[in-house]
Amino acid sequence: MDFYTSEPTLENYWRSVILFGRNVASYKFALSKALIDLSPSDHELVTLEQLAVPYAKHICEHLQGNDKQATSSSSRFLDECRKFNHGETTKVSLINTTVKLGFTNVIDAFHNVNSGDLPQRFFIDERRQNSGIRLTDNFYSLFREQQPGSLYDETEARWRLVESAWSMNLSRNLITVQHDAQNELLFTNQVHRRVNITSCRDALNGYQKGRCFYSFKKISICSGNAERADVDHFFPHTLKDKSIIPNLDGVWNLVLSSQECNRGSGGKLARLPSLNLLARLHQRNEYLITSHHPLRETLILQTGKDEPARRRFLQSCYNQAKSILIHTWEPEPLDDPMF
Repeated sequence: MDFYTSEPTLENYWRSVILFGRNVASYKFALSKALIDLSPSDHELVTLEQLAVPYAKHICEHLQGNDKQATSSSSRFLDECRKFNHGETTKVSLINTTVKLGFTNVIDAFHNVNSGDLPQRFFIDERRQNSGIRLTDNFYSLFREQQPGSLYDETEARWRLVESAWSMNLSRNLITVQHDAQNELLFTNQVHRRVNITSCRDALNGYQKGRCFYSFKKISICSGNAERADVDHFFPHTLKDKSIIPNLDGVWNLVLSSQECNRGSGGKLARLPSLNLLARLHQRNEYLITSHHPLRETLILQTGKDEPARRRFLQSCYNQAKSILIHTWEPEPLDDPMF
């Protein structure tokens, strides 16, 4: 898969698990967050009893916001989590049920992306031998090198997008994620009611591998960080008045940029990015398409039903923007191309 083969770091292997796996339940997101919760410890072997505590906690928390956490019509494990939320069962019973039923098909499938196992693993399944999983050197290397904050936030954003699509229970053709520029949120409308989904930065950062779209400089999505990324319109927002490009606020036109590239001296400002950068936007959007609900459907609705149609759409937008803005802009890359 090009996403991680073009930059085969542990961080991007982890992201590919979260962003590109198929989802019939939210358990993979809960397992990811539970593992990150455990990362400060040095326990190589994590028993199912130990893992069940943070795992069930995350499922219970999300059930309180969105009752649908799987595509199947029934789940004894989710029923037990609901009972716990309603005070109808004890924590001991919840953990016992989680150990017995909660990890079915999630531990086995965690490393499976695009119908194949990743070449790097973050844990070994030792449920039969030792009633748990054994964390690998990859896991410790990743979280020694990387602050878990961004991966934690990206997982949460992806979880919210997926559960929003399930909870809406609408035809995929009717699902459209929109951008609130003022509050920098992604939202959708459900029966004439706006539903905020997640932070725009958290949702987009993984697809850009934590880098500035234009220069590949490392960026942050954490509030208060001096390197916090800007949310930028690839085709400048000033074109909105010209009415030549549809849906400029669409996800397809939003990228994360370093502050220098967006608004620094010599930055992009309201200029048109180069054709090289247009090709990169197409690649980034194809990453979004490769993932599933609901950004995939949103991008297809906004830019075209197949890859050639989406390429033509971007080129058409570019030609019209160039006729007005005339000059193009491209910064010096600060690292090797990564997407």
